Amino acid sequence: MKFAYYPGCTIGTTAVEFGLSTDAVCEALGVELVELEDWNCCGASSAHSLDHELSLRLPARNVALAQGTGLDIVAPCPACYQHVLAADIKLREDETWRREMEEMLGFTYDGQERTRHLLEVLSTSEMIERVRQRTTHPLKGLRVVSYYGCVLVRPPEITGWDDPEHPVRMDLLMEAVGAEPVDWSYKVDCCGASLALSRSDVVVTLSTRLAEAAREAGADVIACACGMCQINLDTRQALEEKVPVLYFTELMGIAFGLPGVEKWLKKHTVDPRPVLRERGILP
Repeated sequence: MKFAYYPGCTIGTTAVEFGLSTDAVCEALGVELVELEDWNCCGASSAHSLDHELSLRLPARNVALAQGTGLDIVAPCPACYQHVLAADIKLREDETWRREMEEMLGFTYDGQERTRHLLEVLSTSEMIERVRQRTTHPLKGLRVVSYYGCVLVRPPEITGWDDPEHPVRMDLLMEAVGAEPVDWSYKVDCCGASLALSRSDVVVTLSTRLAEAAREAGADVIACACGMCQINLDTRQALEEKVPVLYFTELMGIAFGLPGVEKWLKKHTVDPRPVLRERGILP
């Protein structure tokens, strides 16, 4: 199984542990990630907010790069995934814009490749079975709430996820690695996203509400699939007893017994190691 890998900007900066655990888990599962050569930023919140055309042209260039590989694109960042997906749809449906971009980028769009999020790739029925087989250190006794955030699964007419209000793909993965998925009603609520800089008070309120809800549900940790969500919840929750927030790939890596886990976990503001030791998952 081979994909054109679009890591996005946060993987090498604020979400290093997401990148490291993604590389390790994919290698363990036999998923080959071929990083796009000379990829560029998708435009993130800035282009999306200020220049609609730029927010499509930037990710369209990455679509062109991926087409040269003949591989489907996989992205770990929900924003990158959404922006590349939107550009690909624009290329498919808007003939005038497609011709303009083809001339600008020097390629001919063929529409053969798909854009997929990492969680989507790792949670197919085939991969779930492979995850079960690869698990050597089950996360027995660890109660996990899955947090998808507000971007990953919406809008459903574009993303095509299982359920935009109550997705279960991450829950199935957590079950496959031996954890106890805990149901809750905050799976797709917003954490405040990029308001962390301009309205940190809003992010503190929203992130604290999510952490409180996780505690009330009886969760030990929150599993997430977004760099922005992770850093907001990890650094902005205003609770006395804080809830650790891990990437789903980190929990998979722990369950696989992969080396380097300690390097990932020590990067968290809310240290997840005490609860993992308490549950007998870490020595």
